[in-house]
Amino acid sequence: MSSVTVFAPSTVSNVACGFDILGFALDGEGDRITASLRDKPGVSIVDIRGDDGLLPREIHLNTAGLAVQTLLEGTAENRRGIDLEIEKGTPPASGLGSSAASSVAAVLAASELLGLGLTNEQLLPASLEGERIASGGVLHGDNVAPCLYGGFVLVRDLDPPDIVSIPVPDDLYCAILRPHVEIKTSESRVLLGGSLSLSTAVRQWGNVAGLISGLHTGDLDLISRSLEDVVAEPVRGHQVPAFHEIKEAALGAGALGCSLSGSGPSIFAICHGRAPAEATVEAMKAALDHASGLASNQIVSVVGGAGAHLVAD
Repeated sequence: MSSVTVFAPSTVSNVACGFDILGFALDGEGDRITASLRDKPGVSIVDIRGDDGLLPREIHLNTAGLAVQTLLEGTAENRRGIDLEIEKGTPPASGLGSSAASSVAAVLAASELLGLGLTNEQLLPASLEGERIASGGVLHGDNVAPCLYGGFVLVRDLDPPDIVSIPVPDDLYCAILRPHVEIKTSESRVLLGGSLSLSTAVRQWGNVAGLISGLHTGDLDLISRSLEDVVAEPVRGHQVPAFHEIKEAALGAGALGCSLSGSGPSIFAICHGRAPAEATVEAMKAALDHASGLASNQIVSVVGGAGAHLVAD
């Protein structure tokens, strides 16, 4: 093959209580990257669409470029050259795993183009290196792992990688509101500091355990009680216009829980059924419109869509 195209989905990370360890893939939203062979060694970004000119083309600064460069350096194919064409469907700084989608799509495309046949476990390290740029050098897998594997995942460890697939009850949907503001992950992480009180940590651990148990057993009440973030949301919520009004509207519309996706500004709400999710996202939009008039996008998706995969050019 002279070229291949890969789609990698947007993701919701943290999922309220699971800071840096929980995430799930969305359905239909994401990035497309085409990788093509070229005569000269190395990696080149020949085109980026859908980013409003915001993303760098320098390989060491671009998540897709660095991810592929890292992959090539770890294989015997480092003398081959690859051109990348990037089509952004996940807006940068949106809280929906934009950098992870580009990293994962690029790495999988390069692997398929070169016939390497690498597994998800083998693709994960290079994808994480690309993602590292966006998070200010911090290595975390709660966007990359669900983007690559699909579904709902627990990142138990990254060294060595230990990615656990979590079952999702039937008819569980996600309503997402993305206000048109940008919040950079690297800047948002600084707000969190480096320590927690023991009581805060214990409460968060209980929520993580409760959410995992509720997903396994289909206990919607337990899922709802556990979708509480006492670590990141109290610190990051003020960055998102009308966050508390939007959350109140989501819960008032019947959502099981509502919180920031990643560092925001996107806000997700978990709902039982597609129709309730559609009603919830409309209520969230109305709350934002009333409070600020800020433009936004709305997404309704199953919780745990397909992971990155090849598509027709």
